[in-house]
Amino acid sequence: MAKKKGTGGDLVIVESPAKARTIERYLGEGFTVLSSYGHVRDLPERDLSVDVENGFEPTYIVPDDKKDRLKELQQEADRAGMVWLATDEDREGEAISWHLKEALKLPDDKVKRITFHEITEPAIKRALENPRGIDVHLVDAQQARRVLDRLVGYELSPVLWRKVKPSLSAGRVQSVAVRLIVEREREILDFDSKSAFRITAVLTTDQGGSVKATLPERFATEDEARAYLEACGTRSSPWPRWRRSPANGRRQRPSPPAPCNRRPAASSASGWTAPCASPRDCTNRGTSLTCVPTR
Repeated sequence: MAKKKGTGGDLVIVESPAKARTIERYLGEGFTVLSSYGHVRDLPERDLSVDVENGFEPTYIVPDDKKDRLKELQQEADRAGMVWLATDEDREGEAISWHLKEALKLPDDKVKRITFHEITEPAIKRALENPRGIDVHLVDAQQARRVLDRLVGYELSPVLWRKVKPSLSAGRVQSVAVRLIVEREREILDFDSKSAFRITAVLTTDQGGSVKATLPERFATEDEARAYLEACGTRSSPWPRWRRSPANGRRQRPSPPAPCNRRPAASSASGWTAPCASPRDCTNRGTSLTCVPTR
């Protein structure tokens, strides 16, 4: 006989109250499904709460707006035979499950972690048949992100309040982006631009044509460039003889086919027949395409 709600049945905890109602309808009377409404523990708002001297250990509290919710979950968890943590499968969801286990003081043998990707009866029951433990790697990843948010925001936000305007917050992503922009701007401002001179010549080929060529070398002053030209004038052959060679094997890409030729080309490549409105005036005449008159 199925156990009734609140009389020792299993407890399933999800994040969203909308999910809770749907899932409870699928599972029946043997289960109580409640929502945590997101995280039940977090870092205090007005304190760093990260011990930077001892492995960046965070200190969590239960916010005031979550105390009643946690109390209700605790009562149901104490009466339940098994607690199924069915939060989302991402880092936040895994961390919520871990916080629930810690806040409710649940032993390992009373907790099962389940995940599903759709709110359907087969998916929910399949998840119950394949439980797993809490993924500590995902939990650590979420905690690292949260701690980094706190360290960056707690240190930089007061600077924004003084320099820009109050109530601004600095995040871990935009703070790094701003620093990259500032460093690049400083490089631009510190860059010492220098003038350079180059020599370009129009050379005559053996066939009577001409080609424009630029000397790869650059000269710091105009006098150096003129001195090079004067030196070239005293040579019998100042410029080496060149020959044409392929440019690193690169080929110019062909132009895309005209719209009127795309269908015949596709039909030919696929071995299909190409319908034609007027065989007499067909542009495919004389090709390997087989045209079929259309009505």
